[in-house]
Amino acid sequence: MLLYLFAALPLLLSAVILISSGTYGPQVNVGMLLADMATGAAGMALLPLRRRWQWQIAAVLAVPTAFSMTMGGPAIVAFASLATHRRWRQVVPVAVLFWACEVFYSRWKDDIQLTVFYAIVSAAVLAAVTAFGLYLRGRRELEAERLEAERRGQAQRVEQAKLAERLKIAQEMHDVLAHRLSLLAMLAGGLAYRKDLTPEQTREAALAIQENAHQSLNELRAVLGTLRRGGHDDQAEHDGAAETEPAAPQPTLAHLDALFAEVRAAGQQVEVHDTVTERDRLPTQTGRHAYRIVQEALTNARKHAPGSVVRAEIGGRPGDGLRIRVSNATMPGRPGPGGRLGLIGLAERTRMAGGKITHDVRDGRFVLDALLPWEA
Repeated sequence: MLLYLFAALPLLLSAVILISSGTYGPQVNVGMLLADMATGAAGMALLPLRRRWQWQIAAVLAVPTAFSMTMGGPAIVAFASLATHRRWRQVVPVAVLFWACEVFYSRWKDDIQLTVFYAIVSAAVLAAVTAFGLYLRGRRELEAERLEAERRGQAQRVEQAKLAERLKIAQEMHDVLAHRLSLLAMLAGGLAYRKDLTPEQTREAALAIQENAHQSLNELRAVLGTLRRGGHDDQAEHDGAAETEPAAPQPTLAHLDALFAEVRAAGQQVEVHDTVTERDRLPTQTGRHAYRIVQEALTNARKHAPGSVVRAEIGGRPGDGLRIRVSNATMPGRPGPGGRLGLIGLAERTRMAGGKITHDVRDGRFVLDALLPWEA
């Protein structure tokens, strides 16, 4: 709007001169003034087209300035727009044409000093308009670069968030399946090497293997279902009517007794000291993290210290946090496949939950100590 007002200033000035000519005398050639104003009005009408044909409109509007004063406003605005959006190879020829037309306009006065003055002033004005256009173009380019950098940064943050989520799901898969598979290996090993089992004991061991294999498949299906849902969230949101299966409930602190009974049935020796108070107030998410920490600790003990007695201590109350300490005797030897990956997963899980976890060897026993937040 301000650009159009600036472009219309010579036309408004001519209108004032035309109105005042009837009051102060016939010094003004009304016919020529009206023709000049008509030319300026035509230039104003062409200004909106400068966004589509920038250098063409700037050149067309520059030519009439050789004989029209009112065309100067639209011509300067069109030239400024050209300098803002185009490069030198288009700006310079139009600037030279504009300057030549302005100098030619001064020749109507037949005064060499006035011509020189017009030439200097026109060159200065065109230089100032060009500098202003280049300044605006620089600001727009910087703003475009900033927006592009923000877009790339946002895309990178989204990709990192997706990668972190995939890593979390992979850690969840490790926590779930490593426990089940180690139990299956222990049960299968008992069947393979023990010759003193009665048919009933053999049948019980086979049923335990079958049950653990079935649960392993169910848990694997749940994890892969999470991956599948995560990969199709956008499509489901778009369709709005996709059918989804209800997710199976995740184990929490209340399921630890069943976990201990399960590993004891498989032959692992576990001593439990549970001093948790007000466990009904424990957040479900914290209980789930606690279950996975204990599960992974039992799995590590079976992998790296088979046959050792595992001591699990669980305690806490609202406001103090939930503390989990699992220890087992250390045995010489190298870690098996995937050694320490489970501990890395537990460290990341605990960190995301806002807690802390440590593990080291104390008095010949490997001790895993975790503290999860539990608000009062």
